[in-house]
Amino acid sequence: MAKILIAEDEPDIRDLVTFTLRFAGHEIVAVTNGAEAVEAAKEVMPDIILMDVRMPRMTGYEACAAMKADPAIADIPVVFLSAKGQENEIQTGLSAGASEYLLKPFAPMELSERVNELLQKYGKK
Repeated sequence: MAKILIAEDEPDIRDLVTFTLRFAGHEIVAVTNGAEAVEAAKEVMPDIILMDVRMPRMTGYEACAAMKADPAIADIPVVFLSAKGQENEIQTGLSAGASEYLLKPFAPMELSERVNELLQKYGKK
């Protein structure tokens, strides 16, 4: 299926998302912060990036903006996974260049279905 980059500093959430999407047949690369996400995106060239907002070294917003400024990876859709559901947080994420903003918590099946919808929406399989 698709190659997905996950950037999440919380080990339990990172493991859950990784397991869920691997079980759905996707290839997963997982990193622990925004700076690693920017570097991994260049190396891996994923079909989609799922990223937390609050992470060490570089926030998700900063990492997304850096990715969108790099022509080599600017077209990769970025989806924020965050518990921060306030309208201003969502707008900040979308302004940074994110394609979508999904709220935590989510059921594993719900996440898998949503990721598949997004992959189809952005022309990836």
